[in-house]
Amino acid sequence: MRYAFVPVVIAAGLVVMWSSGFVGAELGTRYAPAETLLAWRFLAIAGPLAVWGLWIHTRARRAPVPEPAEAAGGTGRRTGRMTGRDAAGHAAVGALAQAGFLYGVYAASAAGAAAGTVALIAALQPLVATALAVPLLGERVRPRQAVGLALGLAGVALVVGADLRAPGATPWWAYALPVGAMLSLVAATLLERRLRPGGTAVQALAVQCGVSAVLFTALAAGTGTLAPPADPGFWAAVAWVVVLSTLGGYGLYWAALARFGVARVSALLYLTPPTTLLWSLLMFGDPVGAGALAGMAVCAAAVALVAGGRGPAGPRPARLRRVPAPAGRRGPRDPAPR
Repeated sequence: MRYAFVPVVIAAGLVVMWSSGFVGAELGTRYAPAETLLAWRFLAIAGPLAVWGLWIHTRARRAPVPEPAEAAGGTGRRTGRMTGRDAAGHAAVGALAQAGFLYGVYAASAAGAAAGTVALIAALQPLVATALAVPLLGERVRPRQAVGLALGLAGVALVVGADLRAPGATPWWAYALPVGAMLSLVAATLLERRLRPGGTAVQALAVQCGVSAVLFTALAAGTGTLAPPADPGFWAAVAWVVVLSTLGGYGLYWAALARFGVARVSALLYLTPPTTLLWSLLMFGDPVGAGALAGMAVCAAAVALVAGGRGPAGPRPARLRRVPAPAGRRGPRDPAPR
């Protein structure tokens, strides 16, 4: 009971910090192209995280070596002992969850798509991730959770539909970019759950940000957009996405995924679109119409259904068969997995 508030803090923090990324994308692309903002976002954070991660790794190597049974149980995740295979796993996850996801989000904002609409399209990620977690990860979704996830899709459709019907000059292909970003994050989520690479959260984030820094720096240099503008607003946007979106958003995302599972995190991400809409209203004056308000209400009901389902039901148990007792012995027959 002493730490019962920790899950609530992680859940609320994830919603707020994850929403900050969509707001930061619209804020930063007002001053520079998406490639410039993304390159400097990760150049600013990759170095400090690398130093922190190496310090953790050095301390872990000096610590007593765990027993083989303990090592098999996954103590590397807690002690900071990261192998080359673990680093490769985090690098692959980072390329999908940060480079792939963020480029689609930032490019959509640069093309004129509103932050709230981008967040709503990206909110389809929970449905796809949860649906694929059933065959790929062996997780089970309770009927109540399935209804909540479908209801969340309806809420997203309400808000996105209202935005698409509004007058504006945003090209239709701008809305396809967040779809690709969402699919990239789905792949990263399922890959991380499948591989479960070792190391601490700081080490994982250090590797992921390092990979993203290399990819986005190369992209910005190749397109001639690496040089940052001198406008203080640009650097304020960089600080926003580094502190709130990278450290807060991604750090809490993986922490929540490890604690709650795919289905529960999926429900929490449904709250990011209305949170982003509120931030956009306060910061940019983006209007919130009746369709958006209706979608918010539907999404809130969906979260209540999924979160109230007490998480995924877990893997399906093995079916049992009866094994006859040896001849001449009476008593109950022992079950054995089939």
